[in-house]
Amino acid sequence: MHRGWKSLLAVGGVVLATGCAAPHEPQVTFYSHGNSTAVDPALFCDPTGEECDTAEGSVGRLRVPDHAPVQISVPAEVASTPWQVVFLYRDAAGRQLDGRSAVFAPDERHAYTLTMPKDGVQLEHVEVQRFSAVLTAGANGGVNFGIGGAWVLQTHG
Repeated sequence: MHRGWKSLLAVGGVVLATGCAAPHEPQVTFYSHGNSTAVDPALFCDPTGEECDTAEGSVGRLRVPDHAPVQISVPAEVASTPWQVVFLYRDAAGRQLDGRSAVFAPDERHAYTLTMPKDGVQLEHVEVQRFSAVLTAGANGGVNFGIGGAWVLQTHG
């Protein structure tokens, strides 16, 4: 089961499902300009990536001014696995672009500051993705990891 980040972004960051996020599932906190929000996972899988819960509407919202950074804090349940941040933003011409952080190794870090690329004006969507143990063959002999957790933030200026 491989879930690409673009597929999650394509549905506006909302994973449609019948289940609800259980209270024991970890939250990710997003912070910008004096405000923060703790977000439940929109997708949360067991370590094998086979048993997954999804939660319709588990999307955080936060005001992020133009060019502003977003600080992201992840709990141990996320930091103990490979994870990354993917995002959508608009440039000065109004084009929607995407980007991503490096993939962080297990226990490498519990926080990340997302700074807009030089051509970026307005951040629109941020997603923290925790990778599962599911591996598939990638292009040129590489390996693709399945997404075993996703925490979604929609921003507005």
